[in-house]
Parts: sequence; structure tokens; C-alpha cells
Amino acid sequence: MFERFTTSAREVVRGAVRHAEDTGADTVGEAELLLALLDRTDSGRTGGSGADSGRTEDGGGHTEVPGGRKGGGRARGDRKGSPAAEVLTALGAHGRRASIERALAEVRRRGGITGADVEALAGLGIDVDEIVARVEEAHGVGALATAGSTPDSTPDSTPDSAPGSASARAPRRGRRPLRRPFSRETKSVLERSLRIALARGDKHIGDEHLLLALTARPGVAAHVLADHDVTYIQVERALAARATKG
Repeated sequence: MFERFTTSAREVVRGAVRHAEDTGADTVGEAELLLALLDRTDSGRTGGSGADSGRTEDGGGHTEVPGGRKGGGRARGDRKGSPAAEVLTALGAHGRRASIERALAEVRRRGGITGADVEALAGLGIDVDEIVARVEEAHGVGALATAGSTPDSTPDSTPDSAPGSASARAPRRGRRPLRRPFSRETKSVLERSLRIALARGDKHIGDEHLLLALTARPGVAAHVLADHDVTYIQVERALAARATKG
């Protein structure tokens, strides 16, 4: 599937891995994918030819991701730039990035419970914030923090996940694994992006398909984006308007 990814889409995946590394998350989740998509709205980070491109796991904390394949594998070129970046900017998400980041951080602090979940539980008389406060009082701030996703033991398609390779070996006790695996939710998003691309008659998978896949089903990213007035329907309309102008 990854051979269909454009340069921008591959950069989103690489960026998601970097965000997981930066936050110490055990898996690459939807939140990391969303943050990487928002990175594309920053012209200073959309090049894809920097030192982080195509990083490989070499025992020094680097992680190989789709698009950084050995043997000279090359990504499909981005003839249309970064559609997701243009759409997120047009819908105001770029200007509200700080708010989106705070919302994602709150979801992580609550152990993956979204704002919509908080409201639903409040209707049942359950005060999530009070519960979180009590847990943190007893066990420390961030005690419930998670990657907001569930690890998937299914090996990914990158070369270093083969049995016996460095990334497949069990990590030393007390150390985080060098490789950040994709969560089940993230793998579902990637698979959904392929189905969306095929349904739209596109022969490639771009960052716009990743954005559509994130917003197409309920999840951490979809809920946070919806709270910031970015929904699947709005993304579709913005892409259609972009295509008309193009």
C-alpha cells in the first residue's frame, strides 16, 4: 500500500513517528497523525528533503517508516503540493493549532477520553475531570496519560520488522523500544485512506486522503477537529472547491 503514498503523505507518517518520539508515546496514534498533518500547514516544514526523511533504525533511536525504504525506494512525487495543508488552512485549523494541541493533550491526560465522552458521561452523573484529579492526586500528574490508542502486535510492512532484526527483538528492561509501532486505530486510518482514494478514483494516496480518513470515523482526531469546526463533509467540500480552482 505504501508505494501509493505521495511524498506529502509519507512526510505525514514520518512526522507522526517524530511526534510520538517527542512525547514519549509507546505507539503512533491518531493524535500524532493529526499533528503531523498540521505540520504541513507550516511552510517551513513541508519540504520533505531534510535530515529526517527516510530515517532508518540503526540502534541510535532512529525509526524507519514507509518511504524511507532501503534499496533506493522512491516516493511518488507531489504534483499538487499538500492538499491537506491547504484545506486545514482554509478551514481555520492552522490558525487554531494551539487550541487543537491543548485539546489533544487533555484527551491524553484523561487516558483517551474525548470531550464528547466527557459530556456524555456528565449526563450520567460522572465527573471525569474530578476522577482524573483524584487519580493524579494519588499517583501524580499525568498518571492516566496514554497514547490515546491501542497497540497492535501485527508487524508493519517496513523491512526492519522481520524476525531476528534489531527492531523485532525485545527491548532491554527499563527502556522504551526504539520503534514506535502504529496503533490499531492508526492502521485503520491508513487502510481507510486507501479505500477513500480508490472510491475517489485516485491512483495515489495523498495527505488529503489521510485527512479524510481521520475525519471519516469517530476517533480522537475526528472529535477534536469537529470541536474546531473541521468535519469530513467540510474537508470534502474544501477539496472539491480546490479541485475546481485548480
